[in-house]
Amino acid sequence: MGIVYYEAIDRMEKSGVDPEYINGWAGGFLHNPRREEQRVNEAYEAGYAHGLEKNTSGFQAWIRK
Repeated sequence: MGIVYYEAIDRMEKSGVDPEYINGWAGGFLHNPRREEQRVNEAYEAGYAHGLEKNTSGFQAWIRK
């Protein structure tokens, strides 16, 4: 896993990113199976896709206001 994972999660949490995005990102980063269809939303899907890509900078659009 490494420091990249922990630093990315910490930065997202401190920035106020939607928790669904963070959960998706973590799942994708760790290559966990996707959630069941009824529990998936847009934020989760975006986070999962970015996590699979190891993209640590795609979360700005998901910061809550």
